Amino acid sequence: MNRPDRVMSMLGIAAKGRNVVSGEFAVEKAVKTGKAFLVIVAEEASDNTKKMFTNMCEFYEVPIAFYGTKDALGHAIGKQMRANVAVTDNGLANSILKLLETGK
Repeated sequence: MNRPDRVMSMLGIAAKGRNVVSGEFAVEKAVKTGKAFLVIVAEEASDNTKKMFTNMCEFYEVPIAFYGTKDALGHAIGKQMRANVAVTDNGLANSILKLLETGK
């Protein structure tokens, strides 16, 4: 896969604008306080983590996506490995969701 990953690029843009939180506790807080507009969980995250975030996002009506690796998510936002990130800007979240839906 040599083409640039547009979802990860968008995450990078969101991170530069300080519109991303990462790590289990920060993402959970963002969802529960209504600040998260999209949660992305690494595909290789544990089943426990996936289940917890799926249930939480359903309850709080926040879109959730399983995408990329922990390494890629961390790298995209300029940090170490991350199993989950939340986008806290509605416009960026919608743009990323569109990319995820169209697969481009």
